[in-house]
Amino acid sequence: MVDVKGRVRRWVGRMLVKRIQKNGIDLSALSFIPEETKVPLQREGMDTLPQIADWRATEPMRKLELPFTFTAYLVTGHDEARTILTDRDSYSNDIRHLFHGDGPATADDIGGLGFTDPPLHTRLRKIVTPEFTMRRLARLEPMITEFVDAQLDALEAEGPGADLCTAVAFPIPFQTICALLGLDYADSQAFAKLGSDRFDATNGGAAAFGAVSDQRKFLFEAVARQRKEPGPGLLGQIIRDEGDTISDFDLAGLADGIFTGGFETTAGMIALGTIVLLRDPAYADLVRNGTPEDVDRVVEELLRYLSVVQVAFPRFARADMELFGQQIKAGDVILASLSGANRDPETAGDRPDEFDPLRVPSSGHLAFGHGIHRCIGAELARMELRIALPKLFQRFPDLALAKPQEELTFRQLSFVYGVDELPVSF
Repeated sequence: MVDVKGRVRRWVGRMLVKRIQKNGIDLSALSFIPEETKVPLQREGMDTLPQIADWRATEPMRKLELPFTFTAYLVTGHDEARTILTDRDSYSNDIRHLFHGDGPATADDIGGLGFTDPPLHTRLRKIVTPEFTMRRLARLEPMITEFVDAQLDALEAEGPGADLCTAVAFPIPFQTICALLGLDYADSQAFAKLGSDRFDATNGGAAAFGAVSDQRKFLFEAVARQRKEPGPGLLGQIIRDEGDTISDFDLAGLADGIFTGGFETTAGMIALGTIVLLRDPAYADLVRNGTPEDVDRVVEELLRYLSVVQVAFPRFARADMELFGQQIKAGDVILASLSGANRDPETAGDRPDEFDPLRVPSSGHLAFGHGIHRCIGAELARMELRIALPKLFQRFPDLALAKPQEELTFRQLSFVYGVDELPVSF
């Protein structure tokens, strides 16, 4: 039997290799992803695919097939992932060498803490870290509470069948991040849509990287306005404190990282977390009537169980090395599956694929990453979840899905897992 699909795939691969040899790697032109490489971005409902557990048990660092000349490995074990994320010296996070200047996104579009190495990373993170301490974030709690109450009012006004995503899950973190940074967009929904598009690999690299480019244009324009008249938010404060010592590029990169890291991820957590809690009335009641400590346990387990950021920022090996029994060459890519690592029974405890707020894991989860690139907005995300989820279930004690979970459309090839529509009744 003629393997037509295999022949086509090999032919496309040869064409890509020729193009790479001539022009270098242009990730934005990537229009297909090998099936095995999709596995870390795919799920069955809330669960990772069975292959992830199989790889973690038999091959916790697995070589992936890519249509490029460089080699990539996926790490699925908790300890292995933590080792990779902790090591700041053996790897680089800078991906700008993979981009040309004539695609939908260029090296000039890539910035932010996640794709920056020390010492620049150290300097930039030091600028924003004070804003994300628990003490500084505490001042935002009344504002977030107002946002939550207003959006729950909006949900009630729409009536049964309303979409929880558009009424609650997306607006709360969006408004919070805009207020924190001092951003004021007239066309906020269009900007927010770019936030989800940039993490979606369904249509290949061009659409995702095009969204990156368009979204950063918004931020460069905002920075330019703030340079002329610094506002009361974080952007204005940085400009007042740092002046010309921080470039527009670096400032827009900081804003980009804070915005995308604090909006799409928290929105996904609110929506998916609601689905999970509605599956068991006891857990919904724990959030509704429990103590702050009870709510904390639920939030932490949701973070571990859902792991909406599925794969950590790619790491590029700086030199040849041996890693977990395999020979790694300089330039090889190491990817850490956060969703896989967080379901490692060695650290998550018994029944890691089940949601259990009462579990006692032997070590912390990696939902926010780890090491110098750990999500700087982790405590802000926790605060929003601790406010939004109890208020949602208190306000709507009869909250239910308006359609079965099996009929919901989940994102199937997105680095940030989520659902774009969640109709509910109450």
